[in-house]
Amino acid sequence: MKRLREIPLSLLDLSPVQAGGTPADAFRRSLDLARHGERWGYHRFWLAEHHGMPGIASAATSLLIGHVAGGTTRIRVGSGGIMLSNHAPLVIAEQFGTLESLYPGRIDLGLGRAPGTGAATMRALRRTLEQDGNEFPEQLEELRGFLQPDRYRQRHSLQGVRAIPGEGLEIPIWLLGSSDFSARLAAQLGLPFAFAGQFAPASMRLALTLYRQLFQPSEALAEPYAMVGVNVFAAETEQEARRLATTHQQMHLNLLRGVPGQMPPPVESMDGLWLPHEQAAVHASLGGSIIGDAEQVKQQLEQFLADTGADELMIHAMIHDHAARLRSYEIVAQLARE
Repeated sequence: MKRLREIPLSLLDLSPVQAGGTPADAFRRSLDLARHGERWGYHRFWLAEHHGMPGIASAATSLLIGHVAGGTTRIRVGSGGIMLSNHAPLVIAEQFGTLESLYPGRIDLGLGRAPGTGAATMRALRRTLEQDGNEFPEQLEELRGFLQPDRYRQRHSLQGVRAIPGEGLEIPIWLLGSSDFSARLAAQLGLPFAFAGQFAPASMRLALTLYRQLFQPSEALAEPYAMVGVNVFAAETEQEARRLATTHQQMHLNLLRGVPGQMPPPVESMDGLWLPHEQAAVHASLGGSIIGDAEQVKQQLEQFLADTGADELMIHAMIHDHAARLRSYEIVAQLARE
C-alpha cells in the first residue's frame, strides 16, 4: 500500500476571486501559492479552465500557466484542464508548444471534454450545442497529430497544417475525467489519467478500476498512472478547518442555485443557509473532502490512498483567507515529509 510520503503531491488552483476582490488580486495569490508550493516540494501546479464565473479567474488558462511558470523555477505547471471542445486543437497545440518552448520540461497538458460553462457562453466560444463530448476522441487525435505528426496520422484535410511552435515537442498529455468516459479513453491510449475526486467522489472507484483494468501500454506510458484530486482543509484545530471549508460549501451551494458568485468568507455554521435537499446535493459533490487538524488530515489522506491506490494526489483548497490557504497546503506538505 502506498504511503503519503512515497508519492508526489501536486496543487490544483482555480484562481478564486475573493468577495470584493478582482481577478488581478486572484492572479497575484495564485503565483504566491505556486511559489510557496515549489518551496514546500509540491510536484505540479495545475490551473483549470472555467468561463463566466465571477469567483473563478482562470478562464484564459494558457496565459495564466505562462504567468505562473514565469514566476517559478522548478515546479511543473499545467492545465487541469483545458476543455478541448471549446478550442481548435491547432490553437491548443500552438499555445502549449509556446509554453513548452519558453519553459522546457515543465509544462503539462491536461485535457477535459466538459464545456466548463453554460449554453450561452458555449455559443460565445463558438461551440455548438450539438457537441456533447463524444467528439473529444477525434479532437484529441487531431491535437496529438499536430504535436507529433510522425506518430499519428492526420486527417486528409489537415495535410500541410503544422503547429509551430508545438510540432515535435514532448509535452505530456493527461486525460481528466469525473466519470468513466475519459478513464476508458486514457486506458485505451496508454495515457496518464487524472480523476476529479474533488467534486465527483461517487464515480471515483469505478473510473480508477476501469482505467487500471483496461490500460494498454504505449510510448507515453508503460503502466497506468492515476492522479486523484481531493479537497483538503487543514488547520491548527478541527473546528477551524471545518469553518474554513464553509467557503467552498457556500460557493457550491450558489452554483447549485444558479447564482455563482465570488468567493465568500467562511461562516461558523451552514445551518440556516441551505435546505435539506441542498445540503445533500453539496455533500454528494464535496463529501469526499478531507477536513481537520494535522493528525486527522494525515489519517484521512492515508485512508484515501488506501482506498484509491493513487500514484499522485492533487490537493485543492478553496479557502477565502490567503494566509489560511497557504497554511493548509503547508500542513499537507509537512505531513508528506514526516
